[in-house]
Amino acid sequence: MHADELGAVPVLMYHQIVKDPRSDYDRTPAEFRAELERLAKEGYVPVTAGDYSTGKIDIPAGKHPVVLTFDDSTDSQFALGDDGRPDPDSAVGVLLDVAERHRGFTPAATLFVNGDAFPRTGTKKALRWLHAHDFEIGNHTLDHANLRDVSAGEAQHQIAAGQQVITKSAPGAKVTSMALPFGVQPNPAELDIKGAADGERYAYEGAYLVGAGPAASPYAAAFDPVGIPRIRSAGAHDKDAQFGSAHWLDELRDGGVKRYTSDGDPDRVSYPKSSSDRPAKEFKDRTRPY
Repeated sequence: MHADELGAVPVLMYHQIVKDPRSDYDRTPAEFRAELERLAKEGYVPVTAGDYSTGKIDIPAGKHPVVLTFDDSTDSQFALGDDGRPDPDSAVGVLLDVAERHRGFTPAATLFVNGDAFPRTGTKKALRWLHAHDFEIGNHTLDHANLRDVSAGEAQHQIAAGQQVITKSAPGAKVTSMALPFGVQPNPAELDIKGAADGERYAYEGAYLVGAGPAASPYAAAFDPVGIPRIRSAGAHDKDAQFGSAHWLDELRDGGVKRYTSDGDPDRVSYPKSSSDRPAKEFKDRTRPY
């Protein structure tokens, strides 16, 4: 399989993982497991949003990165049982089980949290466990605020205060990724990755939208950290399936969209000379067109 590290990367977006879905954004544990099984069988390796956006993609040759992201910090995504282990039907529980069954399928994910994260377990306890087990904790604002409906100052407060919840709850956690509530950017948009409020500064490597299609390679000139598209997890026959994960994973598998394929060397960016994609200037010293 020829390497193409300027190809597209699926950034998948999840919300509730529940047995009885009530929203188009919800998935059952069985559906979530089936999607992870598909990813594993099709040669995908999960990486965090932070590693993706900073170009720290270290996966075997011939494999494809996928970014698993979770919004709203709900108990269905993560909750610890009385035994101190993740609920097996939670998103984290299912991911850990699938990773154990598929060698090389890393249990990496980014959970974008609000101020009242994971109430069943408790914010502090939950975030400390996630950080200790190498899950990325990203910011989703303090109160899940629509950043377009508030002033620039309030937008920065919501982001900075959300970051402070993470860093105070899980000492040592560095926040590098931001998911925009409702997919809405502040005004100006650049405030979603850099700003300050109440003595707290933030500077992120990527801000994530709600849904659209595959994202650009972090090494490509087309990559824009201020608004990274995500794909809503959805089945082939769900509402608006043409925008969902089943559709886009088919497109990536079948070549309708060129997907990122690793050369196995994290310090090199390989791609076909015939590619219409161009590398970003900051990575040109690492490129190897062939």
